[in-house]
Amino acid sequence: MNDSERRKPLGDFLRKRRSGLSPDDVGLPSYGPRRKPGLRREEVAQLAHVGVSWYTWLEQGRDIAPSLQVLENLSQALRLTPDERRHLFSLSGQSLPPPPAPGDRTVRSSYQQVIDELSPTPAYVIGYRWDYLAWNQAAEEVFAISYPNPPHDLNLLWHFFTSPIIKERFRAWRQMAGGVLAEFHTARARFLGDPSFNQLIEDLKQASPEFCHGWLEHDARRVLDGYIEIEHPVLGRLEFEHMTLQVPSDPDIKMMIYPPYKDSREKLARYLASG
Repeated sequence: MNDSERRKPLGDFLRKRRSGLSPDDVGLPSYGPRRKPGLRREEVAQLAHVGVSWYTWLEQGRDIAPSLQVLENLSQALRLTPDERRHLFSLSGQSLPPPPAPGDRTVRSSYQQVIDELSPTPAYVIGYRWDYLAWNQAAEEVFAISYPNPPHDLNLLWHFFTSPIIKERFRAWRQMAGGVLAEFHTARARFLGDPSFNQLIEDLKQASPEFCHGWLEHDARRVLDGYIEIEHPVLGRLEFEHMTLQVPSDPDIKMMIYPPYKDSREKLARYLASG
């Protein structure tokens, strides 16, 4: 879709959202009944800190280009949901800006429910910095996620490069390391100013020669999905396919799922049932 093709649906979208809000919804006085439902253009302009004429031209599909800040202001003024905000940016020909770094390590309870119901398939959820946010018992048994490993106990990258358990269990650890680093380079690129990323990277440089060497290669082309072998201390060799699912409403949340091959699934199911 080129710029001229975007402008009309963008104006239509703004008008529709404006008509679905009342002054009470946005904390403005209503001053009695209105001829048409919804907010007036001047009210949206006021809330978004833009000129009335400029906003009117935007709704009319004229050739103007809203900045990222104006789009954010319109998102807040029109009380857009995350999906609607993404749609607004798309219609404007803009990419979503990086979100502020999350300050907590919680996810929706529904995510935990989903991965619990996948058992005996190992599954876990990671956040923007690859911290583990949720995991099921199968993932705990296979990847020893909660094994103490300070100072970044619940970080996948730290776990992968510094935990002796992981190095022992992944049969192709060295081959996988490049793909892990490439994926993390891509994830980190959206948060270059985040000090928590920088601290994690500096700590890894000190703790892992493999990370220190591989990080300098700046490879961002590989993907992690595919065949994986694990050598479990009790169950022996386990085989999995690895897939990554991204949450559309929050692109920095990822669900990692490891469907086991038939024999491995049966081993895991028996082992989990016995525990």
